[in-house]
Amino acid sequence: MASSDPDALMLKADKQTKLSLTRWSADWRSATELYERAAIGYRLAKNYEKAKEGFEKASKGQEMLSSPWDAAKHMESAASLAKELRKWNEVADFYRRASELYSECGRSQPASDALMKGARVLEEVVPEEAIKLYTDACAILEEDGKEQMAFDLYRAATSVYIKLDKFTDAAATLLRWGLAADKCNATNSQCKAYLSAIIVYLYLHDIRQAEKCYNDCSQVDAFLRSDQNRCATKLLSAYAEGDVEEIKRIAQSSTITHLDHVIIRLARKLPTGEVTALENDTSKEQEEPLDENDLT
Repeated sequence: MASSDPDALMLKADKQTKLSLTRWSADWRSATELYERAAIGYRLAKNYEKAKEGFEKASKGQEMLSSPWDAAKHMESAASLAKELRKWNEVADFYRRASELYSECGRSQPASDALMKGARVLEEVVPEEAIKLYTDACAILEEDGKEQMAFDLYRAATSVYIKLDKFTDAAATLLRWGLAADKCNATNSQCKAYLSAIIVYLYLHDIRQAEKCYNDCSQVDAFLRSDQNRCATKLLSAYAEGDVEEIKRIAQSSTITHLDHVIIRLARKLPTGEVTALENDTSKEQEEPLDENDLT
């Protein structure tokens, strides 16, 4: 019966890894098997702290046995238990380590997925760390030429930024998404991302930045000829004319309805500021060059 007791298994495994007068080298193969059995036993007994420790040691054992794939799997198990224990720093650290181990295997998708799992756990409790994990997960896929696999990660990061009221960061993420889409010829996703970024700036009532974003994105031929571009053109024209009803009408259009839900919700709240002020400012700017007394 002692052989199935997790405490006894852990103790025996620890002895297998320690050198002594009678043991000149660690027996990591035997120790790792014992750590795995102990971790499973602790988990079944809902002793999550000890189970987490067991999987950490089993992961280390698999590393010593030159098996990074199995080491990564155990590290993910440890991360899952850290979640149950609400140890958020460990959740991030363990999923990051799992990602590194998958990368050692040359497997970018599982490496990215590990970071994504950590980000999803942390979205509500440590959103800033979740964003870092999503961003790093995107980078792993893009470095491997798998930009299209990163779209959901960009979507998730944008959503977290918007929840944090970090709208400028959200717009920047959408523009990076558009660039990633361009690299894999995902024209529809690219155009949606660009229109979404323009809407985010309009939600901030930063009309100047929205126009700059529109002009920059319109340098891309695919966007210039798209329905999303035509929608953005109409939207900015409505702002320039101070036409609140037209802005609201465009926000209900099918082009915007096909964007992500977080962007639709922002669009439905437009305009968020006084649009007639823009019209007056524009008129003032047009009059200024006609001032013959202004010699500057």
